[in-house]
Amino acid sequence: MKLLKIPYFFQYGLKLLVRNISTGIEPVKTALYDFHVENNGKMVDFAGFLLPVQYGSDSITSSHLHTRKNCSIFDVSHMLQTKIHGKDRIELIERITTADVGGLPENKGSLTVFTDKVTGGILDDLIVTKTGDGYLYVVSNAGRRDHDKDLMLRTEKEMKSENKNVDVEFLHLHEWSLIAVQGPETPAVLQPLCDVPLDKLFFMESTLATVANVPGCRVTRCGYTGEDGVEISVPSDKIVNVTRELLKSKTGNVKLAGLGVRDSLRLEAGLCLYGNDIDTSVTPVEATLAWLVSKKRRERKDFPGWEIILKQLKEGTLKKRIGLKSTKGPPPRHDCIIENDSGNPIGKITSGCPSPSIGGSVSMGYVEKKYSKNGTQVFVKIRGKQYPATVTKMPFIPSNYYNR
Repeated sequence: MKLLKIPYFFQYGLKLLVRNISTGIEPVKTALYDFHVENNGKMVDFAGFLLPVQYGSDSITSSHLHTRKNCSIFDVSHMLQTKIHGKDRIELIERITTADVGGLPENKGSLTVFTDKVTGGILDDLIVTKTGDGYLYVVSNAGRRDHDKDLMLRTEKEMKSENKNVDVEFLHLHEWSLIAVQGPETPAVLQPLCDVPLDKLFFMESTLATVANVPGCRVTRCGYTGEDGVEISVPSDKIVNVTRELLKSKTGNVKLAGLGVRDSLRLEAGLCLYGNDIDTSVTPVEATLAWLVSKKRRERKDFPGWEIILKQLKEGTLKKRIGLKSTKGPPPRHDCIIENDSGNPIGKITSGCPSPSIGGSVSMGYVEKKYSKNGTQVFVKIRGKQYPATVTKMPFIPSNYYNR
């Protein structure tokens, strides 16, 4: 599907991602598809789902800045939502991730990763919430949907053969949808429609709530933008009404936002995109995500790929994920070569875009570890020409999560 009136650097990144995770089948419409079209959404095939890349005349830059200042709603129904039931549910998720889920308080979630048991490579990133309602709630990536389903079902089968009590339930798109409401005005917009006090729901905490008169919605204080916000799981037959009610807000300035701005927001926030910044070829240590390997799991030495990962934690790695800022030249793109001042290749860009918030361009990629120190001057080769860039701590802008 052609992307119209979208800057080349966004077209390139989105087309690359779609190519990397294409399902090769007819794309699926989310329950909000007609609503997107009604609101002038420019629809694209993304990971096998028809989703808006932007809306009407709103540019990606203006939508980006609006989210940072006000509030935006994203359709993220393409994400895989899973419930894991049974008294051995924590054991199941801990067999395939690096998280200490058992150590989480009730109704608290954690970002974690599935890791390869041989190489320690990242199979996917996901959020696991230990609900107080008798199950784990898992949200993982659309592009890894088939892989993640297979992994969880194989683990379920393995555990049942050991007489463990566990049951994996995938939430079907026609039954459950997911929206992300992001930006500093999120609490003001959502609270009049929500029956739980949002000032007591902190970052990565989750609760069941009635939203816009729809009971049984799951509200989780998280997101993919670096801003305060929530993700709301809503029955699909109610999702249009809930979204309409949020857009009617008189206590905040709310707009719809698409894939283009979601990508630039997450990049400024230093958040990885699976398939670009992390994949099976890198471990959590190389990806500067060692914090996802909990202390207890390190001590227990019982997560997939622990031998490789613990060795890297002790001895170091040859490469490391870093952030880059640049003020000259076009935005770095996926697969651009990073060079040292002698013109020798030292790494590659994995994601890059202009930064509406701070100006210039921001990107991330992997370099030889000796070039990974903040402040190091490197060069990015774009269309045969070198442009200077500086290794920079991520996130590129301060995070605004609602913490205790």
